[in-house]
Amino acid sequence: MVSKTSDQPSDSRELSFADRAVSPAIRRGSGDQRLSAMFEVATILATQRELEDLSSRFLSCLIDTLEAAETGILLLYDPADDRLSVRDAQGYDLDILRQIQLAPGEAMSGVALQTGRTGLYATPAEIVTARENMAPTNMELFRQATSGLREPLSAVCVPLVAGRTKVGALVLENRSKPSRFTRADLPFLEAVAQLIALSIDNARLRDELQSVRALEEASRFKAELISTLAHEMRTPLTSIKGFSTALLMEEASFGLDTQQEFLQIIDQECDVLTDLIHDLLESSIIDAGLLRLELEPVILPRIAKAVVSDAARQSGKHRILIDFPRDFPIIDADPGRITQVLRNLLDNAVKYSPQGGMIVVRGQAGEAQIVVSIADQGVGIAPEHLNRLFEKFFRVESGPGRHVVGSGLGLPIAQTIIESHGGRIWAESKLGEGSTFYFTLPLSRDEEQGNG
Repeated sequence: MVSKTSDQPSDSRELSFADRAVSPAIRRGSGDQRLSAMFEVATILATQRELEDLSSRFLSCLIDTLEAAETGILLLYDPADDRLSVRDAQGYDLDILRQIQLAPGEAMSGVALQTGRTGLYATPAEIVTARENMAPTNMELFRQATSGLREPLSAVCVPLVAGRTKVGALVLENRSKPSRFTRADLPFLEAVAQLIALSIDNARLRDELQSVRALEEASRFKAELISTLAHEMRTPLTSIKGFSTALLMEEASFGLDTQQEFLQIIDQECDVLTDLIHDLLESSIIDAGLLRLELEPVILPRIAKAVVSDAARQSGKHRILIDFPRDFPIIDADPGRITQVLRNLLDNAVKYSPQGGMIVVRGQAGEAQIVVSIADQGVGIAPEHLNRLFEKFFRVESGPGRHVVGSGLGLPIAQTIIESHGGRIWAESKLGEGSTFYFTLPLSRDEEQGNG
C-alpha cells in the first residue's frame, strides 16, 4: 500500500523495464532459486484459471522466493472507476485492505501505476515519505490493516502492465529480516510482474468472454422461449377465436349438439393454454431456485389411481392399467409434486401413442427406493434423442405431419421435482416399439428399517 511520491529526489532508484536486461540478473546470486520461482509462476499461469487463485499463489511464490519479502499486496486497476483496489494480500488484514481505493499517483502503488516505473524504497524514511499523500480514509484503513505489525524496513513496488493495458501494482515489504530489497532484486521482480500482469489480464478477458457468452445464451434462450410460446399458442388461440366467432354470428344457426361441440373444443383449447402457462411459470420458479417441497407420508398407488382415472376419461383410444403390489410401502414425498410428475408422464404416453394401445403404470419396491414406470406402445424415441429428453423445449416429433402440442418444459420440470426428492428419472425406448419412463424415490427411514 506504500508508495513513492512524485517529489522523490532525482537519485531515487526508480528503474524502467527498458533500463536493464532480465536474464543476467536472474542468474546472479540466488539465480537457481529465482529460476525455480519463475518456473513456478509459469506453471501457475498455465494451470490456474480463477483470478482469486492466481493472485494468492503468485504472492505466496514471491514471498517464499525472495529473502527480503515478508508481506505483500497485489492491487488491480479498474479503469471504469480509475482506482486501484486490493485483490489479495499476505501478512495483513485482507478484509480491511479491500476497502481501500487508491487513485493513480496516490501512495507508492498509485505512482507505479501512473508512471509505469518500479520504485525501490531502501529505508524506513523513504517509505514514510511515500505514504504522505495517501487520502486520510485510506491511511486510516491501512493503519488498521497493519495493526500489530512492525514498520517496514524496505519495500518495492512493481507496476503490472500487459502491453499497453494497466493491470495493477505489486507491493512487497520487509519488516524484520536482515535482508533488504536492493537493485539486484528488481530485474527478477519485473520479469515476474510481466508474467503476473499477462495472466491476470488473460483471466479478466476469460471472465469477460464468459459474460458475453452468458448474455448471448440468455438472448438465445429468450428468443427460443418467445418462438416456442408463439408457436404453441397459435393453434389453440386460432381454434378458440374461430369457434367463438362462429357461435356469435347472427346469420348462422347451429343446433344444440353443434353448439355443445364448439364449446367443448373451446374448453379443451383453453386447457391447453392453461397448461402452457402453468409449465412456463413452474419453469420460472425452478430457475429462480424457489421450488419448495412439502413432504408427508404418501400412499403412491392411491395417487397413481387418481391420475390414471383422469387420463382414462380424456382418452378413449388407450387402455390404461395400473400395477402396484398390495404391500407397496408408504414414502415421504410432496403429494402435489408427485401427482404433477405422474400426470406429465402419463400425458406424454397418451400424446406419443396416437394410435392408442396399452399404457401400464407400474410400481416396484426395493430395499432403499421405489421405482415407478409408465410404459406405452407409441412411436418410440430414437437413440440420439434419448439423452436430450430432459432439455428445455426439446420435444420428439410423433410422426410425419403430426405436431404434438406442448411447451417442451414438462420433462425438465419432472426431472427437477424427482431429483429434489433425492431420486432420478430416465427413459428407455425403441423406435416403433413404444417408450418407458422410470423414476425412483427413496424410501423413508422407517420403511428402510422395516425392510431390513
